[in-house]
Amino acid sequence: MPAAWTPLTDADYTALTERLVEEIGDEPLWIFAYGSLIWKPGFASIACKRATAYGWHRSFSLRIERGRGSPAQPGLMMMLSRGGRCDGLIYRVADHDKREQIESALRRELSNKDSLSTFRFLPVRTEDGGTIPALTFWAGGDSPRIVKPLQPLEEVAPILARACGHRGSCAEYLYNTVVHLAEFGIRDRNLWRLQELVAKEVEAIHGEAPTNAADTLPPDTSARLN
Repeated sequence: MPAAWTPLTDADYTALTERLVEEIGDEPLWIFAYGSLIWKPGFASIACKRATAYGWHRSFSLRIERGRGSPAQPGLMMMLSRGGRCDGLIYRVADHDKREQIESALRRELSNKDSLSTFRFLPVRTEDGGTIPALTFWAGGDSPRIVKPLQPLEEVAPILARACGHRGSCAEYLYNTVVHLAEFGIRDRNLWRLQELVAKEVEAIHGEAPTNAADTLPPDTSARLN
């Protein structure tokens, strides 16, 4: 962990968990997934459905030097930035299990105190027209790791094509997100364009033609993407 970080302690996680449990009260707990939480949530759920966060959009704006990046070759991870809309999924946690699963989600998403301003309950719209609060991670905030202003996709792609760490590469992270969103019939235009740009960068670096993302999708989803 970088020396400048102040890691969260067990007591911090407990206090944050209790705060969120109190905030949600007796209402159902839903967690909004727009990136890797879709395909690797790290918490237990009992239901899942599509939902949209209005006023936010996906952006590769979180600078990382570990996980899928390194100090020598920093990467970028997704977060939610202001403006637009974000289509994703919400997962419901069992009522009796809120405390344990909130702490699991916190430990997955947050490791140090510079991230304490980046999670919140966001109102999301479900397919039936209802609006519910959903716990969302990395939505805005003032972490020094957030890159501002937003970078154009043409500048993000070379970073994602090169950054890699002990958890894998940023290119793999993007690809997994695109494919798993497609399985739910969700196409984020910017992500799909970014996937094309990163694939071209990878081909230029390694001299090999990458697999077409659409070719790996289940038949019922590839049709929806055209």
